[in-house]
Amino acid sequence: MSYAVTLIPGDGIGEEITQAMQQVVEASGVKINWDVQSAGLKAVQTLGSALPEATLSSIRKNQVALKGPTTTPVGTGHKSANVLLRQSLDLYAAVRPVKSVPGIQTRFDHVDLILVRENTEGLYTGLEVQVTPDTVVSLKVVTEKASTRIARFALELCEKQKRKKITIGHKANIIKLGDGLFLRMAYEQAQKYAQVQTEDCIVDALCMKLVMNPERFDVLLLENLYGDILSDLCAGLVGGLGLVPGANFGDKEAVFEAVHGSAPDIAGQNKANPTALIKSAAMMLEYLGEKSAAENIENAVNKALSHVASRTADLGGAATTEIFTHAVIKALA
Repeated sequence: MSYAVTLIPGDGIGEEITQAMQQVVEASGVKINWDVQSAGLKAVQTLGSALPEATLSSIRKNQVALKGPTTTPVGTGHKSANVLLRQSLDLYAAVRPVKSVPGIQTRFDHVDLILVRENTEGLYTGLEVQVTPDTVVSLKVVTEKASTRIARFALELCEKQKRKKITIGHKANIIKLGDGLFLRMAYEQAQKYAQVQTEDCIVDALCMKLVMNPERFDVLLLENLYGDILSDLCAGLVGGLGLVPGANFGDKEAVFEAVHGSAPDIAGQNKANPTALIKSAAMMLEYLGEKSAAENIENAVNKALSHVASRTADLGGAATTEIFTHAVIKALA
C-alpha cells in the first residue's frame, strides 16, 4: 500500500532535513507518494504568497502533509505560513510529544509528556488596532466552541494513549473572562472522562514546576500563546527543539512538522539535525496506521543518537546531516 502525502520542504535547512527524512521513511519500507509544494519565505519570493492556493489544495486532497521549517520575518513582512495553515485548514489541535532520549544528557532522565495547544484563537488571531500613534491594542479571542473542542481532543488523547492525568495551564486569576472561559470548558469536558485525573495550574507557576520536576506531568492542555511558549520550554528539558516532533490536527486534515526554526545560518552546509522532522514523520506513519514502521524509526533514531559519533553539533557531536541519516538507516536495517 502507498500513501499520498503533501510535502513542504520549507526554508533554510528545510530541504536538507526533508531529504534526510525521505531516505529514512523509504528505508522503513512504507511507500509514500510525495506531492512537493511550497510555503514560507521561498514561496513569497517565487509565488507571491507564504501559503499558495496550490499548497492548500494539495493538503485538502491528500489530507496529510509533512512540513519542514519556514521563515517568518520578525515585526514586519509576510504573515507566518504556520499560522495561515492552521487558520485556513482549521487545524485546531497542536500536539507535541516531549520525551527523554536515551544517551542525551540533561538534568532529567524520565520526561514523558504531551503538550496539547489550542491552535486557532487567543492572541494569534492577529487582531490588532493602532489606537493612537503610540498605542496598539491586540485582541485575545476565546470562544466556547474552540475551548470545548480542544479540551475534548486532549482528553480523548489521554484515553487513546492511556495517559492518567491532564494539567490545564491558564491565567484565569488575571484574565478572568478569557482564560476563565477556557478553564471552565475544560473542566466541563473533564467530567465525561472520570478515569483521567484533571488539575489546573497558573501558567507561570506551571513553568516553574516544569523546570523543577517535569516527570510529574503527563498531558498539558494550553491555549495558543501559552502552548507556543511552553512547547519550547518543554523541548529544552530533553535536549532542545532539534529532538521534538510536532503535529497539527483538524477534523479532516493533519499536518506534521518539525517545530524548530529554519536556521538559515547553516543552510546548505550539511550540518542540520534532521531528528525532529524524522520523528514527525514517524508520528505521521502512526497516524496513517503504520504503527510498526513508526516504532522502528523511533527506535532507530534513538539508537543513532546513543552514539556520540552520530550526533550533530547541536547535540555535542560533529556528525554531518548525512552521517546521522546513514546511522539511522543502518539502525533500521
